[in-house]
Amino acid sequence: MVSVRINGELHETPDAGRNLLSFIRFDAGLTGTKYGCGEGLCGACTVLVDGQALRACTTTVGAVAGGSITTIEGLAADGQLHPVQQAFVDASAMQCGYCIPGFIMTSVALLARDAHPGPAQIREALAQNICRCGTYQRILGAVEAAAGRMAEGAS
Repeated sequence: MVSVRINGELHETPDAGRNLLSFIRFDAGLTGTKYGCGEGLCGACTVLVDGQALRACTTTVGAVAGGSITTIEGLAADGQLHPVQQAFVDASAMQCGYCIPGFIMTSVALLARDAHPGPAQIREALAQNICRCGTYQRILGAVEAAAGRMAEGAS
């Protein structure tokens, strides 16, 4: 049996070769993580594994066995959106919204390793995430706002 913890809850499967994205969506029932390209190129399936952004569509459950996975559903706490989630809402950063969970998870990982990224660092971190609607400027603004809010909250 392979075990992973998803948003704090233990999940098991006998199939270590099972696709992580399918496992999250169909076994764990968490549909916020999206299937986009299936090749790890668009970022829609991004989750955090032990705090690091990872493409779930190209990862097996066995590759993250024993790890702690956070999906978009696991970011909010005590009825409050995560600061990055709230910044995306406040900036109206989504149009169709399909790509947004991946952008948010990538942004959370970025801000965990660099609390004060500049615009160039944000663009670089998000360069592998694709928004077909083209809301990139609002997404960049949301990440900048989230970084500011999180820095204020830490001081």
